[in-house]
Amino acid sequence: MIRIAHISDTHVTGESAYKGYAYDLIVNEINRGDFDFVIHTGDVTNNGLREEYERASYELRKIRKPLVVVPGNHDVRNVGYALFERFIGPLNGVFEFEGGVVVWVDSTIPDLSDGRVGGHKFRWLKEKLEEYSDRRFKIVAAHHHLIPLPDTGRERNVLYNAGDVLDLLLRHGVTLYTCGHKHVPNVYRVEDLVVDNAGCASCRKTRRGDVNSYNVITLHDDGRVEVEVRRVTREVKRREHRPVRPKLFVPRGKRLLRVVQVSESNVSDRAYFRRKVLENAIRTINERLNPDLVVHCGDVVDMGIERYYERAVEFYEKIRAEKLIVPGHNDITYLGHDLFTEYFGEPEVKEIGDFTFIPVVSAQYETPIGVVGRIGQRELEKALLENSERFTVVVMHHNIVPIPRSRELGFLEDAGDVLRVLTRAGANLVLTGHGGNAFGVKVEKTPIINAGSISWELHRNPFGNSFNVIDVYRDMVVAFEVQATWGSGRLVGIWKTKGPFTPSRSSP
Repeated sequence: MIRIAHISDTHVTGESAYKGYAYDLIVNEINRGDFDFVIHTGDVTNNGLREEYERASYELRKIRKPLVVVPGNHDVRNVGYALFERFIGPLNGVFEFEGGVVVWVDSTIPDLSDGRVGGHKFRWLKEKLEEYSDRRFKIVAAHHHLIPLPDTGRERNVLYNAGDVLDLLLRHGVTLYTCGHKHVPNVYRVEDLVVDNAGCASCRKTRRGDVNSYNVITLHDDGRVEVEVRRVTREVKRREHRPVRPKLFVPRGKRLLRVVQVSESNVSDRAYFRRKVLENAIRTINERLNPDLVVHCGDVVDMGIERYYERAVEFYEKIRAEKLIVPGHNDITYLGHDLFTEYFGEPEVKEIGDFTFIPVVSAQYETPIGVVGRIGQRELEKALLENSERFTVVVMHHNIVPIPRSRELGFLEDAGDVLRVLTRAGANLVLTGHGGNAFGVKVEKTPIINAGSISWELHRNPFGNSFNVIDVYRDMVVAFEVQATWGSGRLVGIWKTKGPFTPSRSSP
């Protein structure tokens, strides 16, 4: 068993931002505890100034355990990354421990709050994960958060290439990703990866009236990962995650539901719109797939003008199956807000047997940035709780988790709070459609599946234009990506559902 103390965001300075008594309280607790080592995930200083680094070096020496320190965005202000190497240590590195390894990586961008693990650092991280692939426990530590967090206000400063980093960690079987940055303690399970955010250890800037805290990570011999959030008020919250083994799932019983998920058709008269590709995809859906429902996750048209909406209706009226369409940000440009309702109607809750589909409108006027809003979040939570005995599917345009090959800019500005609603209220499945690439992961107990572009040339998918086919069984969800041109497919993911789900006779 390995025990790790995870601290972050100390913000050491001579100014009022630093709470030295909170730091000393946590350090004394760590020194008295049976910890194997300590990880500090950045913002050691407040402004990256020399006098702050001099004091921080003294404060860090109070920790009488092996120590890994990662630079944060505050540390690299004022060319502070040069001082970090001088007073604290390397910006990137490897720490080995019995049965495992910590690979820490500098995710900062000088003088910006945003983060990135790109170019040489991304390749270096990949090489290190391959080099230490035989280790039972693989930990990656960086400053910036990987998954949107609740209670942090507007979502921003996530890693620009968070989708690529997440995909890399999942592919290499990383056990734990530790980070800080947002001053909010939080633990999520993404597939078998535990994403561990520490709150701030000694900064005055806490959120929602919280207090200073640190996390305790326990790596058990049987593969379990346990994370405790320990606040200076002695409050302790504990989460435990056990890896899913084996990975091979066999569905029980017959298929209960088939959904075709499409997005970003962007119907127009521009050269980027691939009319024949969309026509071929519609033929495939009608003649080969026979879904119970076709879900369109937004950007039906390229611009919200009447001519494009008229063309889009002609295409989608050819689909024989029942349809649920939510607007994307392109759909409500210009007169699109009114035209969408005129041509496709208001998105409404749809029931098919024991399945409830809950549409969420996240698009805003004239911007790719979306929002659900506090009222929208409450309505979503209410709808999920009212349908807790049914299989609930949430349908929206903006992605909740970062997508590979897309620069993440916080496209859903309240993504952290929305993700908390979805996971806590128990959505069985979430379908999104922003980013031009197909991707699926399970966060906590909720599979989240993003659709690529079905007929727009400007996409980010090496597989080409595509749509998803999602089959629901009693105890699992299986998602395939289907190439819109040729109809060939590949697996997006297989996920066990909560339950098992017990359908009534009314299910399709």
